[in-house]
Amino acid sequence: MNNGEKGFHAPARCPVCGQDMRVTKLRCGRCGTELSGEFSPCRFCSLEEKHLQFVETFLRCRGSIKEVEKALGVSYPTVKNMLEAALAALGLDETPELKAVRQDEERSEILTRLANREIDVETAVEALNQLKGGK
Repeated sequence: MNNGEKGFHAPARCPVCGQDMRVTKLRCGRCGTELSGEFSPCRFCSLEEKHLQFVETFLRCRGSIKEVEKALGVSYPTVKNMLEAALAALGLDETPELKAVRQDEERSEILTRLANREIDVETAVEALNQLKGGK
């Protein structure tokens, strides 16, 4: 692959049986050197494209949910759901204790954003209901 060309995203799962795919060959696009073996892909390599795009946007916005909302044109609850889905896809699920602390922090953040008129009442209620449901 030459500079400027975009390669295809390798599938993480076998399209036939659904098992994890393994990388067995690497090739240098410049000099043609090849390396064969069995290599484990990085955890980000196995992300679906939608999760990978979200993670890239989240990082580009330096973790600011407000900036992610603007960049993607979605609501606060949608950003939170996308974040949770990406974390789960990466296997970074929370312990129950950490989840309770995070929910308290998120509840406080939602109420602060409502008080500062950064979100409307409907968005705040939706976000609080999603927290209550454990989503």
